[in-house]
Amino acid sequence: MEIVTADNIQQYNQFFGVKTLHPQVGIIHFKRSENQPTHKMTFGFYALYLVKTVGITMDYGKTQYDFNDGTVICLAPGQTIGVHRMPGGPVPEAIGLMFHPDLLYGTTLAQRIKQFTFFSYTSNEALHLSSDECGIIQNYMEHIERELNHLIDNFSRQLFVSNIEVLLNYCMRFYERQFASREKLNNDVLARFEQLLNGYWDSGAAKLHGLPTVKYFADKLCLSPNYFGDLIKSVAGRSAQECIQSQITGMAKEAILNPRLNTKQIADMLGFQYPQHFSRFFKKQVGCTPKEYRAMT
Repeated sequence: MEIVTADNIQQYNQFFGVKTLHPQVGIIHFKRSENQPTHKMTFGFYALYLVKTVGITMDYGKTQYDFNDGTVICLAPGQTIGVHRMPGGPVPEAIGLMFHPDLLYGTTLAQRIKQFTFFSYTSNEALHLSSDECGIIQNYMEHIERELNHLIDNFSRQLFVSNIEVLLNYCMRFYERQFASREKLNNDVLARFEQLLNGYWDSGAAKLHGLPTVKYFADKLCLSPNYFGDLIKSVAGRSAQECIQSQITGMAKEAILNPRLNTKQIADMLGFQYPQHFSRFFKKQVGCTPKEYRAMT
């Protein structure tokens, strides 16, 4: 399937046959759009889709949530999404919000946008909404749509940005709810992560891959790095990277106490490319060099 590139809002709207009301912001109702082919598209802007679903309830942990009303999928610039329509199937019911990074320049949202890590989640890590939550997301999309239909003035940009920022804050809240509601499932992921982390060096992965990374464990658990990192933080109270660093620090302390091992041998064993990198890491984590730590114990 050929990949369509939409670098800006106008190109995106042209593909779907809808009018462009603003060069940096757009709202599209897929039930109303004239052109809804099966396609694969790469974006040059941020996109958030509220997709209507039917007849779905989901049990996470001990809590049941009603997800009959909607699912939110978010995409960042540079990402690609494929949409496949069943022949003769119903017209998909969804609302899309698009906003270009240029809209955010000079605003507080430009400084915060990387905090909204769900833009890098994969489609199977989408946000599932209750009826009330769906109403909140749709309400802010309607605010933005009304502003799109208003004549552009000195307040337009700030109103777009402020409504988008509140909408994204709600998405963050709802994702935290989703992490909490999946407590049992997330604890299973944490247990698997800890098992993989503990066995990383025994398995020889350090010699093959070097220092362990969040991406390595995310791939092993079939999750996107951002989703995996946020999930671990919600369950463990600290980030996946902090868990990895803590494990390396503990192993380093133990190895330093072995008088038969020098700094280079310890660095090689842990997966550091150079001994000086290990020494800098250790001092940052512990507050002293490996040599000073050995002298103190």
